[in-house]
Amino acid sequence: MSTSTKHVAVSNQKGGVGKTMVAINLAGALNQRGHTVLFVDVDPQGNATEGLGLSEVYEEPEPNLRSVLVSQDTALSEIIETHPEMDLVPSNIDLFKGEAELVTEMQGRKRLQRAVADVGGGYDFVIYDCPPSLLVLTDSALLAAQNVLIPALAESTSTRALDILFDQIDTLEAEYETSITEQAIVANRVEPDGEAEEMMTWFQETFEPGLPIFEIRKRVVLKRAWSNGVSVFEHTEDCDMEGEFDQLAAHLEDAL
Repeated sequence: MSTSTKHVAVSNQKGGVGKTMVAINLAGALNQRGHTVLFVDVDPQGNATEGLGLSEVYEEPEPNLRSVLVSQDTALSEIIETHPEMDLVPSNIDLFKGEAELVTEMQGRKRLQRAVADVGGGYDFVIYDCPPSLLVLTDSALLAAQNVLIPALAESTSTRALDILFDQIDTLEAEYETSITEQAIVANRVEPDGEAEEMMTWFQETFEPGLPIFEIRKRVVLKRAWSNGVSVFEHTEDCDMEGEFDQLAAHLEDAL
């Protein structure tokens, strides 16, 4: 795997935190900054594949990501799709079955890393969009990326979710004798209310300066960009959150 390629998994096992929206707009920001990006949709639900305008690929028969990871009779390069802002390894409905199969496969959690190694060197960044769970596919993405970006809602339920994710990272590091680095927390869908303000203070006091906090406020434009199959950078309407995603991309440029 090329040492010049930077890998980032976007992960939080708590659903509904806008993880995929963060991942897509991060990829769009990196593209806007002149980087080539491979986006790997590891979530069997295929939200990123749909959000990038390729929902028709989601139910196509093999070859797909399952045949890359489980059957191992398909090269990752064979299933890459193109998008104006990035290349995409789409998810597929077969991944629901594939995730269960990988549990018992030899080195099942390392197969994604090996598959990406064959193509990843052609990109500046590889972004992995993880499922909202801590099962084998999320483990696979964390091991492949060795860097994690954590979206979280600015609400009290996030504290427990972060504890669970950090525990899982510690377990993977011990079992696989590797290092997985938390790169930033993205407080997402932030609204101007008392709970959000308290949580933003908690994030900052708990994690900064070692782990930077980025704040993405709730904006309808982000949803409309999603509906049009692009990031906010390719969308026709301006959005004041472009600057925050650009700063996130700049942080990862420097940190990795």
